Amino acid sequence: MNDRMERLREMVAHHGLDGVVVNPGASMRWLTGLGFHLMERPVILFLGKEGKPLVILPELELAKLDGFADRLEIHTFGDNPSTWQGLFGKAFGFTKGKKLRIGVEPTGLRYLELDLLQNAFSDAEFVDGSAIFANLRMIKDEQELAKMRKAAEIAEAALLETLKTIQVGQTEKEVAAELLVQLYRHGSDQELPFAPIVSSGPNSANPHASPSERRLGAGDVLLFDWGASFEGYYSDITRCFFVDLVDNRMVKIAETVQHANHYAIAGGKAGMLAGDVDSIARQEIEESGFGKYFTHRTGHGLGMEAHEEPYIFSGNTLNLKEGMVFTVEPGIYVPGLGGVRIEDDVVVDSDGLTCLTSLPREVMTIERYLDLMRIFENK
Repeated sequence: MNDRMERLREMVAHHGLDGVVVNPGASMRWLTGLGFHLMERPVILFLGKEGKPLVILPELELAKLDGFADRLEIHTFGDNPSTWQGLFGKAFGFTKGKKLRIGVEPTGLRYLELDLLQNAFSDAEFVDGSAIFANLRMIKDEQELAKMRKAAEIAEAALLETLKTIQVGQTEKEVAAELLVQLYRHGSDQELPFAPIVSSGPNSANPHASPSERRLGAGDVLLFDWGASFEGYYSDITRCFFVDLVDNRMVKIAETVQHANHYAIAGGKAGMLAGDVDSIARQEIEESGFGKYFTHRTGHGLGMEAHEEPYIFSGNTLNLKEGMVFTVEPGIYVPGLGGVRIEDDVVVDSDGLTCLTSLPREVMTIERYLDLMRIFENK
């Protein structure tokens, strides 16, 4: 924790700030290892340019800070909301008479905490500090990468077990339920990166479809977008299959997406612009005549959040650096027919982009896919 706090202090000074505030979420977990959920009671961590990090939290959560008393300045409150502002004012009394610039995470800090903070600080400007936190967590170390590899292994093992249970006539919800069970059986943490997407037939043309009561039919494309969590780090994978029979109308779409995925991963490397990875995937799809059906960016960063920096979209001038992790997930979605997306998790290293995910990417029938995996296992 101390090393990460000092890195954050350096970033605070570099950006001309006097401190930063975070509330429960990925950044707080990354900094402290502590997990709190957002609730009706406020929880915040404040780090200034000097002094101990300051934490305000409910009394009922105090046990989580056992062993941290010498490293944190801790303030607790009871259940009566009328007392909370007074506690915040006391905790930040040292700011009286000081004009301060405080960085916050714009997608993380809620109005509840912001209002209490604004009233507690006598003269402070709260500004967007997202760049600080993105830069802190964007480069993964070996421990973080090991956890992400494990999250990918758990997710892939869960899918293979789920595929063995699939039959024509099942609903998407039934398939999704089995996948959830298998994720936990294979060791996923309770908190998943997102609720798994299981969509079939025409529903697969919706990139963010929710599992429905639609029943699987022979020839359907069946799309899985799912992930696991291991010690706070996520995986995010998409694979597609044909149910029993191959739909020849979807074969070219599937091959095009597979090629786009392959070329983007093979062509990516450190020093390249993030937007150039998107361009590689997009060019393959556009040249195949499906450009208008590729309706989203090629990928997004991954780590303690399912979506974080870097984002792989057209025009992004961010330079890729070793240790960055993101998804490569081109897709083609034809309304009324179906869609195919193939998504892998990759890390930037000295050799280019290395996949943390390993399941075959070809779109084929479930039966053939499982036969192929048995051959791999026997080897």
